[in-house]
Amino acid sequence: MVALFAVGGQTPPTTDESREQRPMNDTSTKSAKSRNEPIQDLRQWLEAVDDIGELVRVSEPVSRDQEMSAIGYLLAKQQPSPTVMFEKAENFDDGGIGARLLWNLAGPSLKRIAITLGEDPEMHTIELIQKVKTKLMQRIPPREISAEEAPIFENTLTGDDIDLDKLPIPIHWPLDGGRYPGTADCVITRDPDTGYLNVGTYRMMQQGKRHSGLYLSPGKDARLHIERAWERGESIEVAAAWGVDPIFMLVGSQGFPKNISEYEFIGGIRDQAVSVVKGKTTDLLIPANAEMVIEGVLKPGAMKGEGPFGEFTGYYGRPEGDAPLIEITALHHRNQPIMTNALMADYPSCEQSGFFAIIRSARVWNDFDKLGIAGIQGVYCHPAAAGGWGMTCVSIEQRYAGHAAQVLALAAQVPGGAYYTKWIVAVDEDIDPCDMDQVIWAMSTRSNPVDDVEILKNTWSTQLDPSQYPPENRPYGSKCLINACKDHKHIKEYSKRTMLSEDVYNKVVSDWDRLGLPGQPPLVRHFEKDA
Repeated sequence: MVALFAVGGQTPPTTDESREQRPMNDTSTKSAKSRNEPIQDLRQWLEAVDDIGELVRVSEPVSRDQEMSAIGYLLAKQQPSPTVMFEKAENFDDGGIGARLLWNLAGPSLKRIAITLGEDPEMHTIELIQKVKTKLMQRIPPREISAEEAPIFENTLTGDDIDLDKLPIPIHWPLDGGRYPGTADCVITRDPDTGYLNVGTYRMMQQGKRHSGLYLSPGKDARLHIERAWERGESIEVAAAWGVDPIFMLVGSQGFPKNISEYEFIGGIRDQAVSVVKGKTTDLLIPANAEMVIEGVLKPGAMKGEGPFGEFTGYYGRPEGDAPLIEITALHHRNQPIMTNALMADYPSCEQSGFFAIIRSARVWNDFDKLGIAGIQGVYCHPAAAGGWGMTCVSIEQRYAGHAAQVLALAAQVPGGAYYTKWIVAVDEDIDPCDMDQVIWAMSTRSNPVDDVEILKNTWSTQLDPSQYPPENRPYGSKCLINACKDHKHIKEYSKRTMLSEDVYNKVVSDWDRLGLPGQPPLVRHFEKDA
């Protein structure tokens, strides 16, 4: 049988004359639920999370150095796994900024991921993926608003008044090379050739009072923008949000066509245009409702040693190496801003794992649709596989000879799934790709390794892959294609699996509470047809 289980105040503005100030935009903080509108910022997202009982507030001071990340790591292993807001950093004076720190934003919580995507928090995994798959086909360009309307410009620091030491930027892991703000919020760059805006997620390390490093894997959009600008001897503008609604991380972490801004995909998911505002020291459009944003410039050849950093693989990334160095020209923040911190770790404590399982699956499924591949019943990028990167499982209804082999080859190389993925598994339509027990059962009973396993070599990987030694072999990798479908040549005579009768299942479900059975009956999609 196929079972779907859910994984499941303000302070007054400072009197510091170095800051520009303007009144709070009250309309930006009204409850989205009360207006029956999509969530517009992190504060409304937190209201929705609080409504489902998955927000924990810690009022006692906690050290920003490893203790906050340790609490986030441990809370992520609970069920349910709450997001946690630290109101104060221990032994730290931020000069009146009043910054708070949020950890384990979405984490492994399918409910919070659904809220982030504007869907019912009780929705089942495959249904959520299907919803997102449809939403990714819709694009809504961002809506530029005036500086006076933008909450992000409540406070602005420029020039020598910028001091990152006044921000409670944390240390995540004992062997990290420095302090990392945000780590995976959103970084905005402009393509020097086409002018389109890219919104990506990349790690950043503090490099002094007015500088930050920017680590970028080969092939990532922002890196391509920087390389092309520097080849011409030109500087390139950069902005980064260190406190955002998690939807920016969800979308910014994915690969999209290089001529369409991620702002349009965020708008499509939310069914409303993203509010953006022109920066004060750059020509970039930044999220108007963000909590904290830096603007800066990358001058040609500006590099500095960065790392190591505990990464999404659950290992430290590459040893210290040079990374582009941003000279920060402006720092904007809302009153009492919330800095979002994405912990990279082993599952389920890896911030990106849960949302990757949804949005990356939807991306791969959409790629199949664009190619016209029939019979796709479900796609799932398993969150336990290195934060959702390492494994993709596709459920198909086999319709012709070579169908499973075709699906495996394409899943390994389509734009949504090519980066890093090592294990690609095809299963039949009676297997729920989100249920690892079912997938392993299919691999054990329908796959003959000598016939059903193929290896692709020299594929697109990452400098962060800890299995590749010497490191010079990176970013090239390999992929294993596992056909765990019934042998198509003998599919009609293949041994019948045991399945429930639909009538019996429905009767048991209807009697569940009367019989005093615990929990909710799992959803079953396939039944014995010959009974």
